[in-house]
Amino acid sequence: MARKTLGYEELQWTCPNCGGNNPGPQKTCGQCGAPQPEDVEFKQVKGAALTQDETVASHIQAGPDIHCPYCQARNRGDAQVCTQCGGDLVSGERRQSGKVLGAYQDRPVGKVACPNCGTENLETAATCVQCGASLQASQGAPVRPKTPTQPAPASTARKMPVSLIIALVALCVLAVAAIFFLTRTEAVAGTVQQVGWERSIAIEGLVPVEHKDWRDQIPTESEIQGCQQEVRSVESEPQPNAEEVCGTPYSVDTGSGYAEVVQDCEYHVYDDYCTYSVLEWNVVDTATLSGEGFGAQWPAPALTTEQRLGQERETYQVSFDTDQGNLIYSLSDYSLFQQFQIGTRWNLEVNTFGGVVSVEP
Repeated sequence: MARKTLGYEELQWTCPNCGGNNPGPQKTCGQCGAPQPEDVEFKQVKGAALTQDETVASHIQAGPDIHCPYCQARNRGDAQVCTQCGGDLVSGERRQSGKVLGAYQDRPVGKVACPNCGTENLETAATCVQCGASLQASQGAPVRPKTPTQPAPASTARKMPVSLIIALVALCVLAVAAIFFLTRTEAVAGTVQQVGWERSIAIEGLVPVEHKDWRDQIPTESEIQGCQQEVRSVESEPQPNAEEVCGTPYSVDTGSGYAEVVQDCEYHVYDDYCTYSVLEWNVVDTATLSGEGFGAQWPAPALTTEQRLGQERETYQVSFDTDQGNLIYSLSDYSLFQQFQIGTRWNLEVNTFGGVVSVEP
């Protein structure tokens, strides 16, 4: 996924000495003059404007700012010596960078009332414009911890009614009985009374069949019916014929007093997805022969120049005379079928529905 830069926003820092808010690039507190500490955190400013100023971009590209190891003054990331004391910055501590500060919001700055005199001030202000009182308390009252609630006593488990237990047991018994009834078989003696056969061959012809695929995957001999643009792949870098799809802009601390406002983007690449038809062999007819006895034959259909023989199927039936009436046994093995000579006796396994499951001489 590609990261796209939209611009930069100025951050702010709070002076730990007096509580005053200061612009991110400012090195000393504008209210009390205290230097910016090395470990102070930069914060987003509500309603901060997005900028693409080249001077700001140059400051950010210089890398995170460096604090002088001698006087603790803050210097640009590309500085070699301290601008305040001239000390060598080789062993200076660079500010942390890369932290995601949150989603970028360019909504208008709201207002807040001064807790001392009631004058309305911008919510980003550190002190009241009327009386100079600190506005920190009015910008976020402390949240009192909630009194932990006592967990509700566990409800006493209700006993299952006796009638329900009896009903469940009865259902289990019925289920077991049903399974036994459906799977049981019975041995029955039978005499072969009659045999029959049926053989069929599928006739295949070349007919147009519809398919769908990407245009460059369609066989050359096909006829294209129509195409539409669909997403074929999702890439992390810009591509021809691609739609850029980006997430919510968010701000990343650069360690310079500014945040880089970025979006994570991916690129949906579109291509022609087409419906086409191509001639394929498919079943267009079936030739069938049937009869009684053991003289089974295959049909010999007359074919056109655009037809061919397809899959063969054969089914044989043996009719047994039993004390339960006439029972039919079906099979597809011709060599086994020939063993069922008229008048021979066989042992049959018959299921609950009267179907012959297996046979033995």
